Amino acid sequence: MSEIIADNKVVQFHYVLTDESGEQLESSYEQEQPMTYLHGHKNIIPGLEKALDNKASGDKFTINVPPEEAYGPYQDSAVGRIAIKHLTFEGKKLKAGDIAQIETKEGARFVVVKKAGKFMADIDGNHPFAGKTLTFNVEVVSVREAQAEELEHGHAHGPGGHHHD
Repeated sequence: MSEIIADNKVVQFHYVLTDESGEQLESSYEQEQPMTYLHGHKNIIPGLEKALDNKASGDKFTINVPPEEAYGPYQDSAVGRIAIKHLTFEGKKLKAGDIAQIETKEGARFVVVKKAGKFMADIDGNHPFAGKTLTFNVEVVSVREAQAEELEHGHAHGPGGHHHD
């Protein structure tokens, strides 16, 4: 008998993620490895975690997740202009579409560069999926008991264990 998904279980699942228009946004099948997470520890978006509750390996289902249970509503206040010297990014020149990092009172945040000038950049701190209703086509691959170390760390570890820097 397969294990049922509940708190403190390590779950592996494949998914295809689409938006309201049906456009594919992500797929774990393209990454060749299923997504692995520790259930009940807020490691994935709340709406998807709720939908996985009480499922078992082999289960397949589709769930629509509203923004409030995914990446939140789109917030205009997360869009602004900032001096490039306050951004951390790879490469020599910042350009539209780049992901940069900014330090805030709450810690480091990733932002998307919308436009880059010589000294200033227009940035968007919203998650790319903010404000979107997301549709997940899910296939549960496996469910197992979490190891003590995984529970202690609050997340699942991959094959061969896990190392913190």
